[in-house]
Amino acid sequence: MRASKYIRRIAVLTAVFALSGMTCGCKSDKKNDESGKEQPVTSAKISSSVKPPVKTMKLEESEITHDIVSNGKIAACESADLYFRSSEPVSELWVKDGQRVKRGQQLARLDLFKLESERTKLISTRDRARLEMQDVLIGQGYDPSRMSEIPDDVVRLARVRSGLDEAESSLSSNAKEIEHATLRAPFNGVVANLKVKRHGMSNPSEAALRIINDAVMSVEFPVLESELPLLNRGDIVEVSTFAGGDVYKGKISEINPTVDDKGLVKIRASLSSHSGLVDGMNARVRVTKNLGKRLVVPKSAVVQRSGRDVVFTLENGKAIWNYVTVGIENLDSREIMEGLSAGQTVITEGNENLAHQAPVAE
Repeated sequence: MRASKYIRRIAVLTAVFALSGMTCGCKSDKKNDESGKEQPVTSAKISSSVKPPVKTMKLEESEITHDIVSNGKIAACESADLYFRSSEPVSELWVKDGQRVKRGQQLARLDLFKLESERTKLISTRDRARLEMQDVLIGQGYDPSRMSEIPDDVVRLARVRSGLDEAESSLSSNAKEIEHATLRAPFNGVVANLKVKRHGMSNPSEAALRIINDAVMSVEFPVLESELPLLNRGDIVEVSTFAGGDVYKGKISEINPTVDDKGLVKIRASLSSHSGLVDGMNARVRVTKNLGKRLVVPKSAVVQRSGRDVVFTLENGKAIWNYVTVGIENLDSREIMEGLSAGQTVITEGNENLAHQAPVAE
């Protein structure tokens, strides 16, 4: 009897525990269900209530400048490499690198002993040829002391037979060699790249020195062929050397009318001032062109979407996605050629993560 009562008590307790567990489980599921249903609603309310802040501008035509930047080299207006024409010892050297010289000033001279000895022999050869020509004329019945009365063709033949023409030609060549044995400055300038030394041998295949006329300096630089239509003679350039220092101004003086195999065009600009500039210096060149009034937006207004340029405009509190075609750009602005019109409100900041028709706040 006691056993049967004990068993019934155990069964009742088990049923009670089972019912309480079901009750707890039902409450927990309901809570989760309620939580699960409310969370998206809350998120939706948050996403619809929070509008990303943006900055805008009214699109109007304004002036835009285009900067053409290139690297170039400083060059002197004139330079000349001077060569000796024969290989002889250098007997005199009157200059050194960096020395300023004047036009016609003697710079260096070869040993003239060999050339002057040859000149003496050539003079003797010429004199003998003259005597030979007189003998030829006398043999033909003419008086050599009355050359004006002798026909030109007879004199010409006598000169050839006597060898006088050849002798005078050799003597003239020798005189030129003696003249070129002394190097002279072709213009005012400064000495550079001095290769010869006193008592050293000259090398006709190598320039003995260079004279640089730095009275007027210029800068040579390349530009892309697509930028060529923007440039004209007389355009202002700004030049700064890689070594630092002043910024120099100049004007474009030459535009090479050919495009090289790299698609570049060579430009030269003369500089109005050149204190501190040296031939061959590396420099950075900037040409700023005013292109007039056009539709212009800040660079930050143009973003990429699907691989294309997009500008967002603000309409009725929403960001509207506009595909655009951009043109000229400079350091902070871009030209809008197609896709927008004057008067629209353009979003310039806060557009990095915007979607089409996304609500925004100014």
